[in-house]
Amino acid sequence: MSRSNARLPGVETAPQSPNASQVKQNTSLTRVAAAASVGTAIEWYDFFIFGTAAALVFPYVFFTDQDPATAILASFVTFAVAFFARPVGAGIFGHFGDKIGRKRTLVWTLFIMGASTVLIGLLPGYSTGTFGLFGNGIGLWAPILLVAMRFFQGFAVGGEWAGAALLAAEYAPQGKRGMMTMWPQLGCAFAFLLSSGTFLVFSLIAGAGAALDSPFIQYGWRIPFLLSSVLVIIGLWIRLAVEETPVFRQEETRMVKDSKRNLPFLDVLKHQWKEILLAGGALASLFSFFYMGTSFLTNYATGKLGHDRSFVLATGGVAAIVFGVAIAASAMYSDRIGRRKVIGTSVTLAIVWSLAMFPILDTGSTTAFIIVLLVTLIIFGIAYGPAGALLPELFQARYRYTGAGLGYALAGILGGALPPLAASQMVAAGNSFGVGIMLSLLSAVSMACVLLLKESSRNKMYVDIEPERADTGTASAGAGIS
Repeated sequence: MSRSNARLPGVETAPQSPNASQVKQNTSLTRVAAAASVGTAIEWYDFFIFGTAAALVFPYVFFTDQDPATAILASFVTFAVAFFARPVGAGIFGHFGDKIGRKRTLVWTLFIMGASTVLIGLLPGYSTGTFGLFGNGIGLWAPILLVAMRFFQGFAVGGEWAGAALLAAEYAPQGKRGMMTMWPQLGCAFAFLLSSGTFLVFSLIAGAGAALDSPFIQYGWRIPFLLSSVLVIIGLWIRLAVEETPVFRQEETRMVKDSKRNLPFLDVLKHQWKEILLAGGALASLFSFFYMGTSFLTNYATGKLGHDRSFVLATGGVAAIVFGVAIAASAMYSDRIGRRKVIGTSVTLAIVWSLAMFPILDTGSTTAFIIVLLVTLIIFGIAYGPAGALLPELFQARYRYTGAGLGYALAGILGGALPPLAASQMVAAGNSFGVGIMLSLLSAVSMACVLLLKESSRNKMYVDIEPERADTGTASAGAGIS
């Protein structure tokens, strides 16, 4: 076998539709895994450093005209903006991903995310400058521009995750999709480790002060954002070396023959709207655990509990490693027992752990914080591992990018945007246990959605190019059971 046709040891290439012209798989599975994970890691690194900065920096830089409680709330409102931008990105990038290909669309998501992140690092504050410019700040324009850049971050992520998951899933051999799609999921854990580590390093170099004239507030927090430009160049280089997926190349034949095709966005809403709702509801619990366990707890630990910033960031780095192990183990195990059972296990644990989380945290000890963060991210990792395979498996190939992206975006709104905002209000009112009740109820809703979903691990991913069968949904056009 030539080097261009290399494959992971003992693993066959992706299955293709017998009804379409066979295409040659010229990209190794190792390279696909690298492109999916590295690109996603860079996207999520950009996303996470914003979350970390929202907890540690933005209340002091962009919302200095507010009282402390309002500034923190405004900071997390800004953080939430990206989640509402995700459906927009999912619809637009999903359209192009289903029309012109997964690879080319993923290049654009990476570029937009990187540009937005670098610009955030250059933004002057409300009353502070940036690298010697705008010494007195730019007033109200500072939070406005921050919100705009945050919107573009969410817009890019709305198209990024689904594309990376599809890249891995559509190259994966039958029965090995959990293993292949764990790579874009692991990018999330690596990004959390990288963002926590980067902020920790520059926090130690610039000092721990939160005063407006402290080195960390003046320039230290900006460096992680500017470093994103280097990571984007690396990510683009890796992604450009990957060939379009075999599934999409076969799907292009259908697009040529089927002149009556509608827009992917309209098709998926017409034929598989239930799957979008159920997927979004099923994954809402895991999103709530992740964003509560990262950005919100970072603020809670440093502000409410008074823990040292360096300790919190270092703990986040350790938790990221444990998180990655949970993702890998659950993703591979879901190939054996199915996606629903693994995700259902996570949601069940979440219902119980939600009620214990804040009583343990509020003891105030550093050990309690370590335990809460580790357990929270392990529970999230158990569900996040198989999610990379679950969503692509649910949708037909002709609108798979759009459907998977919309389901993921919906989960992000339900679990990643709304709970941190509500939690900020509850904590400000002294009702931390109410946060646990809210998370537990959300997890119960997710459990109901998991039970309503059909097992997808045996679904075929390849296409059937017969338009009349695809239109009726009776063909194995993407989600047929093998």
